[in-house]
Amino acid sequence: MRVCFRSSVQPGLIDEYRRRHAAVWPEMLRALKDAGWHNYSLFLGGDGLLVGYVECDDFDAVRARMALTEVNARWQAEMATLFEDTEQPPDTGFVALEEIFNLEDQLAAANAPD
Repeated sequence: MRVCFRSSVQPGLIDEYRRRHAAVWPEMLRALKDAGWHNYSLFLGGDGLLVGYVECDDFDAVRARMALTEVNARWQAEMATLFEDTEQPPDTGFVALEEIFNLEDQLAAANAPD
């Protein structure tokens, strides 16, 4: 499945957010991969809007697998102060967006025999 989600980084902390993501801990990268996060990207707007994209078997399942890792707990604690909502770990505040269009899916459907 493809998942797009949004969150919000505090505008005054965008540079720090970028710095931390320029060198994500190797053990965090491995944990994400092992938990089933594939083709994972983050996009950050100048106003703090954070949009993520990931391909996975099941979004709730990959988040649950990450929640079981010690490295994720440490990473979320490090990142929490950078987000608008500091009352919860950043990865629990992701708001999934509904996919309403995908080029490949529509091309496949358009070319499918009747």
